[in-house]
Formats: sequence, C-alpha cells, structure tokens
Amino acid sequence: MAAKALSFDVGDYVVYPKHGVGRVVELQSQEIAGMELELYVLRFEKERMTLRVPTNKAESVGMRKLSSDKTLGEALDTLKGKPRVKRTMWSRRAQEYEAKINSGDLVSIAEVTRDLFRADDQPEQSYSERQIFEAASSRLARELAAMEEVDEPRALVKILEILNEAAPKYNREKVD
Repeated sequence: MAAKALSFDVGDYVVYPKHGVGRVVELQSQEIAGMELELYVLRFEKERMTLRVPTNKAESVGMRKLSSDKTLGEALDTLKGKPRVKRTMWSRRAQEYEAKINSGDLVSIAEVTRDLFRADDQPEQSYSERQIFEAASSRLARELAAMEEVDEPRALVKILEILNEAAPKYNREKVD
C-alpha cells in the first residue's frame, strides 16, 4: 500500500518540527547524484533561513500543514492549565522540553510554555529556563500568528495574556 505523499502548494504555511513555521516559496526540481529530485523550498523569515526538503521525505521528517482549529484550541486550553514542574534535575527537564519543542506538536509546545512561564510576582527564571521558555513561546506564537493571520508579536501578547490570567489561580494554591 503506497503512502499518500503530503502535498503543499507554493504560498502554504507549513510546520517543520525542528524550525517551526515556514512558508513554501517554490517547488524545485534538481538533479542530485544523477537522480531528479522534486524539492519544497521553505523560507523561515525569523531565522532568515531557506530549507530544501525532498517532496518524498516531507512526511518522514514530520513536515505538516498548520494545526487544525481544534488542535489550536487544545493548545490554548493547555496554557490555562496548572503548570507541571517535575522535581528531576534541570538538565533532564531541559532535554525533555527541547524534545517537546522540536516535536512540532502544538500541544506539547504549549505545555513547555505553560510549565516555564513565570508571572511578574514569581521568582526569577534562570537564564536557560528563560531561553527555553522564549523558544517555546515564540514557536507557539508563530503558528498562532500564521493561523489567525496576525503578526507574531500580537500572537505572543495573546499567549502571555492567557498565561497571566491563569497564573494567579495556581500561585494562590501554593500560598494557602
């Protein structure tokens, strides 16, 4: 049974797990090692990076269309949930967070964003916590921005509003 290849058109926004949201800017045909290859040319504006992905490898590398509205809703609901902070060593947690971010799964990225968020009245984050939080929230904001057709800063504001709204509810539990 042949797997149905994913099909993206020029102008489509796509999610490449390791790099986030990019746009298909061109479909290219190149001869490499004597073989003719069809390539998606992806442009990631934020990183100022261009990536070429063979069309027959798009699915196996995890490239996908933007999330559905349902998945976006789950991700935004995840932000409202109670942060889960494991009591394991930071290096282990950092690896897990990075793996979730690089999975390209919107709900997993939202979990990392929620778990590493610190409201203004909470203790300061370490440098590495802040770096991972910014990577996760930026990745989430870029997909939200592409889906809602707004710019990334506006999408990030929406994410931070949701987190700031939920934070007092969970901070009070610690105090009581």
